[in-house]
This record gives sequence, C-alpha cells and structure tokens, in this order.
Amino acid sequence: MSTYMEKAGSITRKWYLLDAAGKPLGRTAVTAANILRGKHKPSFTPHADCGDHVVIVNAEKAILTGRKLQQKFYRWHTGWIGGLKEIRYDDLMKQKPEKAMMLAVKGMLPDTVVGRKSLTRCRIYRGATHENQAQKPEAWTL
Repeated sequence: MSTYMEKAGSITRKWYLLDAAGKPLGRTAVTAANILRGKHKPSFTPHADCGDHVVIVNAEKAILTGRKLQQKFYRWHTGWIGGLKEIRYDDLMKQKPEKAMMLAVKGMLPDTVVGRKSLTRCRIYRGATHENQAQKPEAWTL
C-alpha cells in the first residue's frame, strides 16, 4: 500500500465562513489555521498547499480570556534606533480587531513558503457583513 500525496493540480478549494462573535480569539485562529493548511481534509499533504479559503466575520466581537486585554502587548520594531513600539490588546481590539485576528492566525501557521501562501487565503472582517458572498462560503461546523 502506498501513501497518497496530493498534487498541486488536483487540489480543489472550498470557502468557509467562521463567526468569531463571543468566541475566544485563539480558538477561532486555531480553526482558521487548520482550514488554511488543509488539515481537515483526508488528503492532507504537509509539503503541499492544499488548504481552503477562510472568511472570518465579527472579529471585533472576539473575546480574550483572563486579563489578556490589559496584560498582553503587540510589539514591533520600526527599524530605527529606539524604535520599539507597543500597543496593548484592549486598544488593538478597539482600533484594529482584524489585525489582532490576523496576527493570531499568522502565528499558528508555519513560517515557510506554504504558510505564507496559506495566509493569503484568509479574509477577516470587523463586522457581520463581508464582501465574499459571490464565493458562497459555507458556515464552518465542527
């Protein structure tokens, strides 16, 4: 018996809709990362980009448990001397909840060509409406 390996030409991609309202930010990001990688498919191949598209709505209604809103920071460096910037997650969730969700999903994908390509199929929206109705995304249930 041989192991089946998915080829790039035989991959079919579906669209899934995730609703983050009232759910923890990390749990939603884990689900999105698994769909983007294709780990939910029986034909999952680790070295091939065989994942699906994900549309995440209600990113502003995602919750952070514990005291993460006050204690967790997003830090980045501008490249200049003394250019370390930081923002607390309560401010980040008010200003740019899409970015907070994108950072969480990005952190759960591998730092390889496959991971970077997978992240391009993730669309995140602040509210309940999204611009991907034409693709007819299915609601993710599991």
